[in-house]
Amino acid sequence: MKNQTLVSEIVLLGFQNLHNFKIPLFSLFLLIYIMTVWENVLIIVLVSSSRNLQSPMYFFLQQLSVCDFLESTNIVPTLLQTIIYDKVMLSFVGCMIQFDFFVATEAFECLLLAVMSYDRYVAICIPLRYSSIMSHRVCEMLILISWMLGLTCSLLLTNIMATLQFCDQNIINHFFCDFFPLLELSCSDTFLMHITITLQSIPVVFLPIILITVSYVCIAHAILKIVSNTGRQKAFSTCSSHLAVVSLFYGTLIAFYLFPPSKESQTMSKVLSLLYTVVTPLVNPLIYSLRSKDIRDSIYLLTTRWVHQTADMAITDDQLKNVLIKVNAIPPVFYTLPKIHKNLEKNPGCPIVAGTDSGPNDRILTMAKGWSDRGTASTNRCGCNLTGFLVPSD
Repeated sequence: MKNQTLVSEIVLLGFQNLHNFKIPLFSLFLLIYIMTVWENVLIIVLVSSSRNLQSPMYFFLQQLSVCDFLESTNIVPTLLQTIIYDKVMLSFVGCMIQFDFFVATEAFECLLLAVMSYDRYVAICIPLRYSSIMSHRVCEMLILISWMLGLTCSLLLTNIMATLQFCDQNIINHFFCDFFPLLELSCSDTFLMHITITLQSIPVVFLPIILITVSYVCIAHAILKIVSNTGRQKAFSTCSSHLAVVSLFYGTLIAFYLFPPSKESQTMSKVLSLLYTVVTPLVNPLIYSLRSKDIRDSIYLLTTRWVHQTADMAITDDQLKNVLIKVNAIPPVFYTLPKIHKNLEKNPGCPIVAGTDSGPNDRILTMAKGWSDRGTASTNRCGCNLTGFLVPSD
């Protein structure tokens, strides 16, 4: 590449003249990064390990968390360095790699948000055909196509960017290797680059926005038909929060890339970049996933199991009752732990009970999960009558 003989490293200036605000800002963004990583990794693990989170909606949320994790890990460490130091130096190859990952994750998220809105449209407006339309194979194909299109866009833009000549300019007044700050360094013709990003914005930005808009209009029309005021308010609350995140993400992208700020408003461009590189990965799990009751119940059960297995503690009656209540599977009467243990030993043939070998405590948790899946306390999924070995307390 010709430009590698001219520019071998890129200097990022980040946020200048912070003075006494360096430590507070560094602490703030470090906390945001830790929270972002924790939230998204938690969702990835939960969806992978919980049987009740295997629907298409949670599969898409898991992919969104993967995307947000990759994007945040790609950008925020460099942001933290630019806050502490006056300037950060990256190799030209390292800068191109960061730019490539950034474009790939942004393009994938644009497409994924459109897929998620279509999934909600089918679930609400065509519920009887949902399982056939959004089959597991279809969901995997949609994700695969989204990743392939995102990677194609990123590789194309990165290849064109890498062939530009940067001459003797290598200082970027930004906190990462972004599109327009890199173009401003080039001393060659950038017309092809502008045409490429404009053409790519049609399938990656504008078509997804149209699909999202149409989907949510149809969803709103279906919600208005709900007779219950409580159900209507809950549905509108969920949709409005989703639309807020979508509007924040697409709004900042359109404002920055299709109507870029002037060179004089570089601070504004950095603030806009913070919104879709730092804020969006943080709030996506809160809005889309952690508000879900299924997610919260899975977190509770996973935490409860891990605590008791790690500490090797016995579960008390009160703790067992709390577990059963949390999975919405508590029978009309409570059961005492000693009698459950005693009757488990007498009835080892139940598939739910015999399917675990980690001890009686884990068996009880497994039974609680079995009640939740079945929706009844008297019979488990395998048809084994639970009342034969669960004795009511005196």
